[in-house]
Amino acid sequence: MSRTIPANGNGLRTSLKLHLNNTDGMYQFTGYGEDHVLVNGQRFDFGLVLGPSLLDRESLSSVSFEALEERHFSHLASLGMEIVLLGTGPRLRFPHPSLTHSLLEARIGLEVMDTGSACRTFNILASEGRKVLAAILA
Repeated sequence: MSRTIPANGNGLRTSLKLHLNNTDGMYQFTGYGEDHVLVNGQRFDFGLVLGPSLLDRESLSSVSFEALEERHFSHLASLGMEIVLLGTGPRLRFPHPSLTHSLLEARIGLEVMDTGSACRTFNILASEGRKVLAAILA
């Protein structure tokens, strides 16, 4: 991943490349766009759940933010991870707390963020060996 960052105002730019280590056999996000994500270089439409060793295209298939139900979060809780990253599309939107109660009961953290942030955060946490899921909405 490469990002151009303005330098100290003199017009020079510096590229910063992030390289993940220990990703053999693990899923990771390798890109994202307005209507898709790339997982290990393969394009997927939104509506998926990704863990370091889990690629679930069925649980959230075509589920929009407005269509979220408590059963979706119950399913995420049943997967036994420490943290769930909820990618809500191009802008940040928080689900009603009544929907996420199952995660709270299971003592699983929920972080809500836009999809790009969820992808980047997932890669970092997964590379650290954390038990993390990214739930990317349609």
